[in-house]
Amino acid sequence: MAAVADVTGPADSGPVRVLIVDDDALVRAGLSMILGGVPDLRVVGEATDGSEVPEAVAACRPDVVLMDIRMPRLDGLAATEALRASPSPPEVLVLTTFDADEQVLRALRAGAGGFLLKDTPPADIVRAVRRVAAGEPTLSPTVTRRLIDRVTAPVPAGTPDRRRERARGLLAGLSEREREVAVAVGQGRTNAEIAAELFMSVATVKAYVSRLLVKLDLNNRVQVALLVHDAGLA
Repeated sequence: MAAVADVTGPADSGPVRVLIVDDDALVRAGLSMILGGVPDLRVVGEATDGSEVPEAVAACRPDVVLMDIRMPRLDGLAATEALRASPSPPEVLVLTTFDADEQVLRALRAGAGGFLLKDTPPADIVRAVRRVAAGEPTLSPTVTRRLIDRVTAPVPAGTPDRRRERARGLLAGLSEREREVAVAVGQGRTNAEIAAELFMSVATVKAYVSRLLVKLDLNNRVQVALLVHDAGLA
């Protein structure tokens, strides 16, 4: 059964509202203690399984869901996929003890805004929640290195690369300027860096990123970056 805190007040103002989803009571208690002591964050509820996420999100209206992967009935990856496919979903930050390549990629392709290991220092977890709430992707350093190695690994000669073909087909539908912004996102540039590089205002870059998400039917910058890497453009 999901535990719900007081949810008075609009979800889009005040502290970042966090829902913790983990089947381990000690982990939930530890995360609540870490995040509860930070003035600009607020734990608004808990859930013990991925199957409880829809009800908990509806009741708590979180800005960020801290999601475990391994849970008894519905795992965190399936819960993330379902949640991010719903209208106006909260951001998802996966926090787990497992960093298998397929799990990382599946979480990010599903729309998770970040992927951290549970041995991440408390201060870094707090920073990650803030970044994900602001729409900025965040990954554990070890996950970042492995992800880069995975998406940049050469495809063996003679092997059909359908993912690359699909990615290039999607990007081909963009304007030249949209592709430039997409590639810059894939290279890990911030909005300010993209603005300086392409001689645009930060507001214009944000508008382009929003347009990319709509045209490519993606949820966040992480998915744009993965698409660019799949296309071999970054």
